[in-house]
Amino acid sequence: MPPKYFPTHGHLLVCQGPNCQARGSALLHRALWNHLERQSIAYYKRGGTLRLTESGCLGACSFGPALCVYRPDPGGAGLEEAWYAAVDFPLAARVAQATHDRTPLPAEHRYGPDEQD
Repeated sequence: MPPKYFPTHGHLLVCQGPNCQARGSALLHRALWNHLERQSIAYYKRGGTLRLTESGCLGACSFGPALCVYRPDPGGAGLEEAWYAAVDFPLAARVAQATHDRTPLPAEHRYGPDEQD
């Protein structure tokens, strides 16, 4: 029997590089995981839609914790990605909820080619 599969609305990665860890990324990951579990939207339990992964360095070393999200592009043209720096739990929770709900991602603390602020 193959593993269970549930549709995925997005994948969130929380940097665990040393600079981000010094700024609380391990606690951020744990708090976000607990939040996704409580909301029943964590992919690995009860058919949730969000995957959450600890990642290596995301390149925002002086601005951590860093978070990035990949999700299907709302226009159906591949993947949408968003990169965030100086992420706290409330922002991470809003990014996760928007990803789950397939609504626009928050603009605050976003960086990269599609930065919003």
